[in-house]
Amino acid sequence: MPTLVIVGAQWGDEGKGKIVDVLTEKADIVARYQGGHNAGHTVVINNSKFVLHLIPSGILHKNTVCIIGNGVVVEPNALIKEITDLKKRGIKVSDNLLISKNAHLIMPYHIALDSASEKTRGKKRIGTTGRGIGPTYVDKMARTGLRVGDLLTPEAFRGKLATNLKNVNFLMKNLYKAPAFSAKKIFDEYMEYARILRKHIADTDVIVNEAIEKKQNLLLEGAQGTLLDVDHGTYPFVTSSSSIAGGACTGLGIGPTRITGVIGIVKAYTTRVGSGPFPTELHDATGEKMREKGGEFGATTGRPRRCGWLDTVILKHSAAINGFSGIVITKLDILDGLDTIKICTSYRYKGKTYKDMPKDIEVLENCTPVYEEVGGWQESTEGITEFGKLPKQAQAYIRKIEELLGIKIVIVSTGQRRDELIMLQEQF
Repeated sequence: MPTLVIVGAQWGDEGKGKIVDVLTEKADIVARYQGGHNAGHTVVINNSKFVLHLIPSGILHKNTVCIIGNGVVVEPNALIKEITDLKKRGIKVSDNLLISKNAHLIMPYHIALDSASEKTRGKKRIGTTGRGIGPTYVDKMARTGLRVGDLLTPEAFRGKLATNLKNVNFLMKNLYKAPAFSAKKIFDEYMEYARILRKHIADTDVIVNEAIEKKQNLLLEGAQGTLLDVDHGTYPFVTSSSSIAGGACTGLGIGPTRITGVIGIVKAYTTRVGSGPFPTELHDATGEKMREKGGEFGATTGRPRRCGWLDTVILKHSAAINGFSGIVITKLDILDGLDTIKICTSYRYKGKTYKDMPKDIEVLENCTPVYEEVGGWQESTEGITEFGKLPKQAQAYIRKIEELLGIKIVIVSTGQRRDELIMLQEQF
């Protein structure tokens, strides 16, 4: 049975939440493998909007087990708030939500360090959400992090916290000229979190592998997108974890041979939040129209997203490093009403043509995109559920993307709601 990885193919915000929600109907487990509450997945069900940050969107299906894997960094207060909000709206969150013992905890000092570090960067700031994600991953790699499992052993937690605060408070005082942190206050706060979250904490790697052995259907979801991957994205303007398909193996504790398919989520145009290169970015009325019509404002921060034409150079890079077995096109309806639509097929920089994504940030920041133009359509595609009922030009646009990437398009999303999509190929 399928173990599918769902990956954002651009800079995130491609609409992964909706697709995971749709596919979860036939999934036994949905597992999140990286990132933190700096991500946001939006799902619309019967005109009700749900915005999820840490909990997989599969939680909206009462019979699906949702897992927060070891590769995720968890801010307990944010998670508890999310659980509380879902319960208030009648969503079951009990033994169907599990958190890996090995997931790292975001601590108050990580948030403070994140904000302070961004301020000192000035114009060279990365554009983080200020939620402590990066500093938490720093501690993880430095082997000084506190993990979710530590919440279950209070005295061990207290000792590790005290050791960490020696270095943290030195930095806060001497480098950032900021107040020190109280070990007692943090300890008391996190022990209260432990009381609430205890029943959700588990050895999730064992559970995931047992589910695969039982031939259950699994969806493995990442946050952010491929171009924000710490190794393969537009470094240094990236997130702090492995958002590509390979991250599902390390972030959940499963072998690569267990994965049966990788589905890339591609927005019908391109967006990006925060700083960093964006070759096809539009600074005109068309870009503004995309932003307003598409509701392109961050689900987590509310920041306006930068908008531009579809870029197949970055998509080919994404396809290569993820090994997509299929692609989903989302937000097709946002392009309704345009006379012409552009697709970037290469870059030009100092007389040289780039068909593969350059790794040099200097090139990415200063290159000129080379476009192919296709005809737009004046009819609405919103809510259409059959491919043959799309305007001919919309069909041609989708087939052009398929041709340029050489990968089968399996789903086309034509609106925000769960039922507004065209299923071209079943995944389960």
